[in-house]
Amino acid sequence: MRSNPLRRHDDIVEAWIVLVVWAAIAVGGALAGLVTFHAADEVFAAQRTQRHSVQAVLLTDTPPASSTSGGARDLIKAKVRWATADGTSRTGSALVDTGQKAGSEVAVWVDSAGNFTIEPPSSKEATLESAVLGLTAALAFAGVAFGAGAVARYRLDRRRIDSWGTEWNLVGPSWGRKTS
Repeated sequence: MRSNPLRRHDDIVEAWIVLVVWAAIAVGGALAGLVTFHAADEVFAAQRTQRHSVQAVLLTDTPPASSTSGGARDLIKAKVRWATADGTSRTGSALVDTGQKAGSEVAVWVDSAGNFTIEPPSSKEATLESAVLGLTAALAFAGVAFGAGAVARYRLDRRRIDSWGTEWNLVGPSWGRKTS
């Protein structure tokens, strides 16, 4: 096969391009996915340690729940008051369940500085979200590698076509002559 007189240098280059692209997709995609998975998992773990729920007192009534929710929780922004870790009383707007009266106790999530935040994902939710992010990163890397390979092969094809055109310009005119 290596001594085949019909083998062109461009064919060997194309074979190496395909091999490198598939190796990059397999190895690089797996690496990108794993790195992204672990990074996201660490972020979610940090959120679970930095955020905590506190009991707050609802300062205003909330409207009743709508009947069209289909089983989903109806949340609405309402004014609440809560105490920080140092005992300071703070007031702000938080998402609470509908249909509650002023003076009711509600759970709200705060960060280490005492500012409102959202509830961090549970371990299972964090693992699932990290896996989805890792898969997305792997697919994105694979897409970039595949695209780079496609561009390289396109340029190689253009070079071959130009070469064939040059050769045709040399040989083509001699075919049009008539012999007598």
